[in-house]
This record gives sequence, C-alpha cells and structure tokens, in this order.
Amino acid sequence: MRGFEKVSKNEFLKYFDEQVYANIKLPKRSTQNSAGYDFYLPFDLSIKPKERIIIPSGIKAYMQSDEVLLLMVRSSLGIKYGIRLLNQVGVIDSDYYNNLDNEGHILIAIENTSENELNLKAGDRIVQGIFLKYLTTTEEEKVETIRSGGIGSTK
Repeated sequence: MRGFEKVSKNEFLKYFDEQVYANIKLPKRSTQNSAGYDFYLPFDLSIKPKERIIIPSGIKAYMQSDEVLLLMVRSSLGIKYGIRLLNQVGVIDSDYYNNLDNEGHILIAIENTSENELNLKAGDRIVQGIFLKYLTTTEEEKVETIRSGGIGSTK
C-alpha cells in the first residue's frame, strides 16, 4: 500500500486559505510508464531570480516501512528555467506520514538559479515523486527511535 492524501484543512490553513486548499490535486503519473508522480502547484507563484521559497504542497504520502518517496524537480523546470530543490533530492521517509508536527505535509523548497523571474500557475507540475524500496545493512544495530516530528526531527 502506498499513495497520497491531502493534509487536513487545519494543517494547510497554516500557509494558505480554504480556496487554495480546494485546489489541491493529488499527484499522478502523466504516462503509462512514468516512474514519477507529478506534484501540482495549488496556487499561482512568481519566483524572482535567486529567490528561495518553500511551497506547501498540501500533500502527504503513505508507503510501506521499507520504502521511501524521492522528490526531484521536473527536468523541464530545471533545464529550461533554472529551478532546483534546495536539498537537491527530497527524501520522504515512511514514518514522516502523519507525524505530530505537520501530519507529514510535504513542503517543497526550491530556488530560482536563473536571472529571470519565473511565473507559475496553479495546476503547473513542479516536482515528481518516485517511490522506491531501500535496503539496510546486515550489521546494523536495531534502531529504537520513533519519529516524533516533521522536517529536521531526526537528529
């Protein structure tokens, strides 16, 4: 089982209003063989040259305990317009889902590295998420720590 859900209205209202909340679209694949699920921008956005911004997606993801969701900027935005993720690749762990801080709300931190302002519209595809299984080492000590928060909560 893996998939996407909208965060609660209360979580999203920390960033925007109810009208924007109504515009949130769940990620989906664009073609039959696409690996990535496209995330849609729920509001219009202008990003100035060299500006960094955090985009609340309104989305959370659930997956198996041995899976991860990786987020990458869509190649068209990166190549044509100089948009990049501030963390290069977003790593959404399975235990990020429904955490106490922000319900697992996926926030997308991007930067406009170009010399031109970029204007995006609600419904534009901004990043793509790919679910992957991962492996652990055989000699690993058992990890007992349970996630209790959102971004930056694992130290």
